[in-house]
Amino acid sequence: MTKGETTRQTVLDRAAATASRIGLAGLTIGTLAADTGLSKSGLFAHFQSKESLQAQVLAHARELFADRVVRPALAAPRGEDRVRALFEHWVAIGREGGPSCLFVSASTEYDDQPGPIRDQLVRDHLDFADSVAQMFRTGISEGQFRPDADPDQFAHDLHGAMLGFFHAHRLLAAPAAEARTRRAFENLLAAARVTP
Repeated sequence: MTKGETTRQTVLDRAAATASRIGLAGLTIGTLAADTGLSKSGLFAHFQSKESLQAQVLAHARELFADRVVRPALAAPRGEDRVRALFEHWVAIGREGGPSCLFVSASTEYDDQPGPIRDQLVRDHLDFADSVAQMFRTGISEGQFRPDADPDQFAHDLHGAMLGFFHAHRLLAAPAAEARTRRAFENLLAAARVTP
């Protein structure tokens, strides 16, 4: 990686952290310059516009999420182990305030704001839901989950449990947030398992 690429990755890391704190809509070249101590002109040379900066930060957060949650889950054995690995990695970055926090906050910011950033967020969420459903399907094909279980419903319910976790853990600082989320996850798995 060249020095320029390294600098760019460092700036994107900082920009994603800033956007997680102030919102993706609030992220501008000016706020990033103030946050990083870099010049506006230098950052403008990298990003060209506020929308380009936001799109690149979103792409960076997506890649971080894939590296920390999706790819490790795909390395786990097919079926329940894979779904469980996905859940564990997702909870871990939720505890830390990682890239998934940006997706939660940006989804709220852009849910009624038409444009390219919203369009990308929608694609990202649909792609991830499809990935979760596909991981669940492997559990059906492995004979671990009921053949009549609905993978899309499982993905929806898991996402709902995780949104509850982010809300309870990050906003409410509820001591039982993780325990309740784990209970909800175990209930989802129990409802889907093949019974002996």
